[in-house]
Amino acid sequence: MQKTTILKRLYILACLSVLLLSEQMSAQIVIGTPNLGFSQACASSSFNTYNATFVFSPDTALASNNQFRIEMSDASGNFANATVVFTSNPGAVTVSPATLNFSLPTTTSGEGYRIRIKSTAPVATSSSSVSFAAYYKSQDSPFTINNLVSTGAYCTGANYLLTIDNPGTGENDSPLNYPSLTFKWFKETGPTTSVFVADGSTLAVGQPGTYFVKTNYGTCTSNSFSNRVTISEAASGQANASIVSSLGNPFCPDQGVTTLNTLGGNSYQWYKDGVLIPNATEQTYQTDESGTYSVQVDLGSCEASGSIVLESEGFSSSINVDEENAMEIGDSLVVSVTTDASNPQFQWFLNGVIIPNANGATYEATQFGDYKVTISQTTGCTVAKELFFSISEPVDPFPDVSNIPNLISPNGDGINDTWMIPLQYVSGTNTEVMIFTSQGKVVLQTNNYQNNWPENQLELNSVNQVFYYIIQAPNQKAKKGSITVVK
Repeated sequence: MQKTTILKRLYILACLSVLLLSEQMSAQIVIGTPNLGFSQACASSSFNTYNATFVFSPDTALASNNQFRIEMSDASGNFANATVVFTSNPGAVTVSPATLNFSLPTTTSGEGYRIRIKSTAPVATSSSSVSFAAYYKSQDSPFTINNLVSTGAYCTGANYLLTIDNPGTGENDSPLNYPSLTFKWFKETGPTTSVFVADGSTLAVGQPGTYFVKTNYGTCTSNSFSNRVTISEAASGQANASIVSSLGNPFCPDQGVTTLNTLGGNSYQWYKDGVLIPNATEQTYQTDESGTYSVQVDLGSCEASGSIVLESEGFSSSINVDEENAMEIGDSLVVSVTTDASNPQFQWFLNGVIIPNANGATYEATQFGDYKVTISQTTGCTVAKELFFSISEPVDPFPDVSNIPNLISPNGDGINDTWMIPLQYVSGTNTEVMIFTSQGKVVLQTNNYQNNWPENQLELNSVNQVFYYIIQAPNQKAKKGSITVVK
C-alpha cells in the first residue's frame, strides 16, 4: 500500500515537471542576428541616426511589458562593457521583423564595433552583428598647426616641433578642445598622396618635407584636417622664416591689431622698416600699422630670418579747406572731400549735430561753428574716418580803438588776447613800438606793429606780469606806459 502511494506521488511530480517545462519552452523566443542598415557609421552633431532590422520567433511569446534593447560593443567587438544605445517602450514592438533606430555615443571611435539585440520578457539575446567602423565626429572643420605659418626649419642634427594650435588663430576650432579625439600625422609624397608618420597632438620633425595632421576618424571621411607646413634643414646656417598676419594682408584696421607670427625658435627679434622694435622678442608681434616687418629667429646652432610687407585696407581722405576758416556774414564756404575709399558714404555735422540731407562729398556751409564730416568705406573693409574744420567771423587785426590798453589776457578766448593799439601807431604809420620787461629786456621792437603781441605763449612766473612800452610816432611826443598781462 505504501509503495503504491510513493509511485503516485512520483507520477504527479513528473507531470508537474513536464507541465512547467512546457510552459517555459512556450515562453522562450529566438532573436535573429541584426541586419545593419549601414556599412559604417560616421556620426556628427548634424546627423546621428542609424537603424538595424531583426527577426524574432515566436512573437506570441512576448510578454506585454517586453522591451527590446540594442547593445553596442567596444571598438574591438567585445560586449563585456556593452553600451545600451536604444531601449524600446514596454510592449511597443510586437511584430517580426522589427526595425529599430539608435544613435552613437559621442565617445565612439573605432573600426570593429558590433551590436546585438536583447529582450527583457522573456530574456533573450541575439548573435552579434557584423563588425562596422563607427566614429562620432565632434570636430569636423579645418584647423591650424604651427600658428598657420607655412614653413619651419631645424638646424642640422636637431628637429622642429609641429603642434596643433589651441586655440589657434582667427576662428580656428582647435580639435584639442575635444579630449576624446586622437590624431594622425602625414607627410606628403606627391601632389595628392601622403604617408602616415605618427600619432599624437605634436610631431618632432627631423626630415625635410611637407607635413599635416588629421583627426583620427578612421575610414570615415572628414573635414577635420590641418594646413600644410613645409619643413627644411638649415644646413647653410640660415633658413627662411615665414611671417603670417592673423587678420590677413592687407588687414582691416577696424578689427583691431593684427598678430604677426613666425616659425618656432629659441628667441626672436622683430624690426619695422629696418629699425629694431624694443621689447619685441616673442614669437608673435601685434600691430595696427602698415610697414615692412622682419624677424630674426634663433634656432640654436643656426638662424632664420624673414619679412612681410604689411598693408592696411584703410583709406585716405582730405578736404579742400583749412582747419580754421573765416567767413563774412551772408557768405558761404564750399567744402569738398577727396577720398580713395571704396563705395564711400558721407555724413556732415555742425556742432556735433547731424545736418539733415547732408550726405554727399560736397557741402556748402553758411553758418559759423564747428563742422565734421564722416567718411565710411562700405565695401570690403568697413572702416570710417572723420575730418574736422571750423568757420568763424573774421577778426579785424586793426580795429579802431581809441586808447592804448594797459591790460591783456592771452588765454585764447578771443578777447584781449593781444595788445591792440590805435590805428595811428600800427603797421604803415612808421611808428616805432618797443616793449620791454621790468628788468629792461626788450621783447619787441618794430616799425611795423601788427597788433599781434604776444605771438607766443609767455612764461609767466606770477599771476600778473608787468611789461612796459614806448611808442614813438614821427614828429610826436613818445607815449609811455605799462601793460599788465593777466593769466
